[in-house]
Amino acid sequence: MTHLWVRAEQRPNEDRVGLTPEGAKALIDAGLRVTVEESATRAIPIDGYRAAGAEIAPENSWPEAPRDAVIFGLKELPDDGTPLPHRHIMFGHAFKGQHSGKALLRRFKAGGGTLYDLEYLVDENGRRVAAFGYWAGFAGAAVTFMAWAAQQGGGICGPVGAYPGKDAMLADLVARLDATGAGRPSALVIGALGRVGTGAADLCEAVGVSVTKWDIDETASGGPFPEILDHDIFFNCILARPGTPVFVPRAALTAPRRLTAIGDVACDPDSDYNPVPVYDRATTWDAPVIRVHDTPPLDVMAIDNLPSMLPVESSQDYASQLLPTLLTLSNLSQGVWARARDTFETHAKALSE
Repeated sequence: MTHLWVRAEQRPNEDRVGLTPEGAKALIDAGLRVTVEESATRAIPIDGYRAAGAEIAPENSWPEAPRDAVIFGLKELPDDGTPLPHRHIMFGHAFKGQHSGKALLRRFKAGGGTLYDLEYLVDENGRRVAAFGYWAGFAGAAVTFMAWAAQQGGGICGPVGAYPGKDAMLADLVARLDATGAGRPSALVIGALGRVGTGAADLCEAVGVSVTKWDIDETASGGPFPEILDHDIFFNCILARPGTPVFVPRAALTAPRRLTAIGDVACDPDSDYNPVPVYDRATTWDAPVIRVHDTPPLDVMAIDNLPSMLPVESSQDYASQLLPTLLTLSNLSQGVWARARDTFETHAKALSE
């Protein structure tokens, strides 16, 4: 019997989960065994999983899970260097040139485990079967506007936190923008036709911001893109990959510009293909932006777990997208799972070459 073990997230400010109680029941009804760890922070209470028939395990007990269990989480594991013998489903951030990803791959090689990276669960056309992108764009745009609003008062964006829902987030943001006494800023979204860009553009429109929407056609020239500097705010919603243009080069820091805030929602500062190379590290909930230039200011928002600011909505949305694929978990040798395993094995092999 295929055994899915849903682990508690161990990263601070991570309240999301990739399986709802309704999804757990569907898996159990399909003949899978489901274990869900207790969690002090998960946005969806454990009682629903218990009522659905899932087995309940202590928080963070997954290292002692049966060796044949498939461990399912979202964000990264503790970086303790221990070998990983299980099969893991999670966002590994290890296949796009991220330097920290090599250490994770070494742990899998040492333990004999396998990474089924959620970003690389794709259909036969290469499209991801599930993504948090919409809510990443929505929340990322909100935090970037908070950064712009703070600039209007001569400050820098302070700590941010989770919201009970999008209406609460919008109410807070509108109050901050109105309090500046300034008109709404202008914004440009690159990747506007994708999930992330759609979320960012929807947030812009919800708070009365004029938004310019770009996608593949508008960036096909490869740059430079002076139009970006003519907007108050720029949102990068395109994942870094070989061939991705540079949208904001370091020369932009001292160039004439209207731009004062960047929302790098895709957030790949550790990648060799980072299209916004004016910063070099992700930001956090406690310090949401990096100020990369002072006069005029330029702040970069690059939080890498943005959907957790809206944990209930983003969990429900993602889990509903992923459930059809989880229902095929008993056949890891075909389809989505086989493609993800092949991607892992290719990169793990390259590590030793």
